[in-house]
Amino acid sequence: MAGYFLLPLDSAFTATTVVGLVGGIAVVALFLAWQIRQITRSPFPGLRAIEALAVTVPLAVLMFATAYCLMDNSAPDNFSEGLSRTDGMYFSMTVFSTVGFGDITARSQPARLLATVQMTVNLLLIGVAARLMVHAVQETRHKRDRTAAEGDGSAVPGAP
Repeated sequence: MAGYFLLPLDSAFTATTVVGLVGGIAVVALFLAWQIRQITRSPFPGLRAIEALAVTVPLAVLMFATAYCLMDNSAPDNFSEGLSRTDGMYFSMTVFSTVGFGDITARSQPARLLATVQMTVNLLLIGVAARLMVHAVQETRHKRDRTAAEGDGSAVPGAP
């Protein structure tokens, strides 16, 4: 998070920003896929899943906060008020959490489109990614229990 406050965010929101955001979303998706694979290999899958979410969620929020700040630099009328870095992070977090306090709102069509993209990514992150992680944790624990039962002789030979 400290890196977010150190980034040079005085440029405009351009096509390069959009490409960077799409690339960032792809990196987050790949990171999640890797984390899910790591969960299935971990001796502590629940802890590994919590770790994955603890890294992924702030990364996604800060990625959109950066985009909001750059968009505000491009045209201050994109939002109901000018966005500092803290305001960008605050707005991104209110969109992520679906709280939407209403004190900062997206005014322009591009700002509303970006907020809609974030909402979509959030739903996928919360719904699909969390479900995949829970499934990976459950499957890993089930395999471990099955292996332990086979190792202590309590499993029935030939049983599925």
